[in-house]
Amino acid sequence: MNFKQVFSKEKVTTVIRYDLPSGLLVFFVALPLCVGIPFFSGAPVVSGVIAGIVGGVVVSLISNSKLSVSGPAAGLIIIVSSAVNELGSYEAFLTALVIAGVMQIVMGVLKFGFVGSFFPGSVIKGMLAAIGIILFLKQIPHLLGYDIDHEGDFNFFQWDNQNTFSEIVEALRHTTPGAIMISLFSLSILYIWEKKKLSSKLYIHGAIIVVALAVMLNNLFNYFFPVLYINEEHLVSVLPAQGINSILNEMPLPDYAYLYNSKTYLIAFEIAVIASLESMLSLDAIEKIDPLRRHASKNRELIAQGVGNMICGAIGGMPITSVIVRSSANLNAGAKTQMSSFFHGIFLIIALLFIPDIINDIPMAALASILTLTGYKLARMDIFIGMYKKGWEHFLPFAITILAIVFSNLLIGVSIGMVAGMFFIIRRNILNPFKYEKKPSEFGTTVKIELAEEVSFLNKASIQYNLNKIPEHTHVIIDGSRSRYIDPDVMECIEDFKINAPFKNIKVEILNTEGKSKSFKNTEQYSEEKVHHTEHEHW
Repeated sequence: MNFKQVFSKEKVTTVIRYDLPSGLLVFFVALPLCVGIPFFSGAPVVSGVIAGIVGGVVVSLISNSKLSVSGPAAGLIIIVSSAVNELGSYEAFLTALVIAGVMQIVMGVLKFGFVGSFFPGSVIKGMLAAIGIILFLKQIPHLLGYDIDHEGDFNFFQWDNQNTFSEIVEALRHTTPGAIMISLFSLSILYIWEKKKLSSKLYIHGAIIVVALAVMLNNLFNYFFPVLYINEEHLVSVLPAQGINSILNEMPLPDYAYLYNSKTYLIAFEIAVIASLESMLSLDAIEKIDPLRRHASKNRELIAQGVGNMICGAIGGMPITSVIVRSSANLNAGAKTQMSSFFHGIFLIIALLFIPDIINDIPMAALASILTLTGYKLARMDIFIGMYKKGWEHFLPFAITILAIVFSNLLIGVSIGMVAGMFFIIRRNILNPFKYEKKPSEFGTTVKIELAEEVSFLNKASIQYNLNKIPEHTHVIIDGSRSRYIDPDVMECIEDFKINAPFKNIKVEILNTEGKSKSFKNTEQYSEEKVHHTEHEHW
């Protein structure tokens, strides 16, 4: 691609009109998370900001996902804290993170991204809805001005000995009037902005207006209504108001002496696997809610995440993954290309180095309002209705995933949802190993059972049950035309039925099952068989 194509007028316009403001909004969402997550992990605060910068500036340039935003993830909090305790220092953990990054790059080169295709759609949608519900519930205390629990704690059981619901009850007892007013004001602005579609008319997202007006409103409280003024306890207050030299001195660096410790490699493998799975989940999820249905290479995403984690480990950052909260905020803000993620990383650099005082003045209530809207969009009622209409086999894994995530954490919840989803998939395959047709005929009633392409021993019980309930005076046709393999136990069950059929006055025809109990046949044999028994297809 030549220079003119890359910097065409249309692309530059798209970047300025959509991606730049989207990146600014994602920056506002990501900033408290970049500090809250290391807080819960026991890592230095600056490590979370470093991870956010690398996730934005580096990963976005390698990945070809248009909407995915990377940074420190809440799902890795337990992994990081336990790894630091096991290795003895954060510097030792950074060495494991460098190795984990290399492992992810290797996984991408070996094309392990296909693993992401095995997540059932009902589980992905359940994960999105659960994150929406958690976002909504976790913001209620911040909307009320009770900011004991930091942003980024998405676990049900919290570090302050509360849980998601008890924290809301506690917040109702310790409200802050000024924060409530800013919350109501911010939610009103966001509602009007969405309702009137002002983002497309004025070319600026409502969330950016909310942040700016919330800072101004709090300053007005300070001058005219001091009783409503929100103090430092309820402001973002996440960036150290220090010079660049102080920040650089606080940056931890890896202790490469731990390259000779076997524990380092075990922890690196754990980080690589879990971070990769979370990234694949997030990528799948954001692509499912993208109106344009854009798809990115999962193998390339693994390489991008690996490079990001390798750099994070080398310069003192936390592990990064693709993060669905930021990615969803990016989509809702109207991002068009991965430049929005890049810009959010640039804004993190600017905030860290040049304007920490201004950022620290943002009321938490304003950011909570933005995240509340993001949560609402992820867990709209029509999503639940749509999943319910698809039937119980889709709705139950969806609901189980939601409950599991809300009452535990993301990784445990998705694992439980995967088990539920796989159970229904296996159940469907076991109970439906054939097509069953019944219609009147000269013999009385004719039943045609057309076996599936693969009939395993797991299908025996279902086939046996359906054969046993066939009534007397029935003509039964068991057709293996579509089958490439029929388990010997199933064939034995069919032969037993044929032997006993005359005693019930049942006529049995078994078609095209010869030799299919021995092994899978090659494609040419299978094609020849299909031609050979075409005459049986229109019985």
